[in-house]
Amino acid sequence: MRIILVVIDGLGDELIPELNNKTPLQAAFTPYFDKMAENGTTGFVLPFFEKGHLPTSEDTHLALFGYEPEKYNPGRGVFEVLGNGMKPKTGDVCLRGNFATINKQGKIIDRRACRIENTETLVKAINNIKIEGVKFIVKKAVAHRIGIIMRCRGLSPKISTGDPKKSGVKPLKILPKESSGKAIFTARVLNEFLEKTHLILKNQPLNKRRKLPANYLLVRGAGSLKNIPSFQEKYGLKAACIAGGALYKGIGKALGMDLINVKGANALPTTNLKGKFLAAKKALGKYGFVFCHIKAVDNLAEDGKYREKKEFIEKIDKNLKPLLGLKDVLVVITGDHATCSLLKRHCLKPVPLIIYGAKKGVLGKIEQIRLMPEILTLIR
Repeated sequence: MRIILVVIDGLGDELIPELNNKTPLQAAFTPYFDKMAENGTTGFVLPFFEKGHLPTSEDTHLALFGYEPEKYNPGRGVFEVLGNGMKPKTGDVCLRGNFATINKQGKIIDRRACRIENTETLVKAINNIKIEGVKFIVKKAVAHRIGIIMRCRGLSPKISTGDPKKSGVKPLKILPKESSGKAIFTARVLNEFLEKTHLILKNQPLNKRRKLPANYLLVRGAGSLKNIPSFQEKYGLKAACIAGGALYKGIGKALGMDLINVKGANALPTTNLKGKFLAAKKALGKYGFVFCHIKAVDNLAEDGKYREKKEFIEKIDKNLKPLLGLKDVLVVITGDHATCSLLKRHCLKPVPLIIYGAKKGVLGKIEQIRLMPEILTLIR
C-alpha cells in the first residue's frame, strides 16, 4: 500500500463569531472531505512546539515525518535555500529573508512589503555583496521571500533573528547567541549587510514608485548544513515532494525526497491545485510515499482573511476528486499547525486529521511525532 500525505498549511483555527462561531474549515462546504471522513479514520494532531514558543512550520513538518526537531532541525534558513534551488556548502550560514517596509524613523510598517512579488530587480541589486571577506548570495523565492547564503570561513549560525514579527517597532539588531569569535563576527557582518542593503533598496526605482517600498530585509532562521537520514533510509519508502513554497521543497530535499515540479504550482491562492493532486496520483506509479503541500491557507489566516481561508479550503475540496477511490492507497490529510485568523499568527490549536483508505474509526488526539508510525501500522 502506498501513501499520499496532503499537508494543508495552517489548517486549524479558532472559532470565529462572523462565521457563526465555526472555524473556517467547519464553515466551509467540503463534500469530498466529508466523504473521506465518513469512510475513513478521523482525529486530531497535536502539533510539536518548544515550550514557551508557538509551533514553527519547519519543526512541525519534521515532526509530521517522524523526525525529532530538536535533533534534526538545522535552522530554517537551510531548508529555505535548499528549496530555492541554492546550493549551500559546509560552513555556510543560511538565512531566510523577507522584503519589508520601514519608515523614516526605522520602524516596520509592513513585514512583507504588501507581499510584493516582482522582486527580481531588487534581488539583483543586493546579490553578491562582499563584506570583510563574506560573500552574500541572494536569490528570489516566492513573493516577498528570499534565500540568503553567507559564504566565508569562520562563520557561525549561532546568531539571533532580525525579525520582531510585528509592525510598529524597529527591526532587531542581530546578536551573537554565544561568546565565540565566529558568532560575534557573523552577527557584526550581517548587521552591516542589512544597513548596506537598506541604502541600496530605498534608492531603487521600483521602490520609489511603490506606496509600500520593499526597502529593508528582515532575516531569521540562521542555520548550517546538518546530516539527516533520508526518508527512504528511515522507512524503506521511496518518497516524492510536491510543493510551491521553498521551505517545503527544502525539507523534502533535505530528507532525500525527489522534487516533482507542477506547472502553476506556487505558495499562493492561485496555485494549481488540480495539477498538484493529479501529479500526486501519477507519482504513485514510482513512489511509495508522496508529500503534497498546500500553503495559501496559512497565508490567508496570517493576513486575517478568514472568509478567504474558508473559500480556499472549499477550492481545495473541489479539486480532491482524483484522490478518491484509489486502490491500495492511503490518503492522509492534515495540517502542520493551526493558524488563527483573528490573531493573525500560528496558535496552539489541534489540527484535524483524515486517514482515507483505512478502516473506519476515530483515532482521537495524537502527538505529531507519532503520526508517521501510526500511518505505517495501517499499511503493514
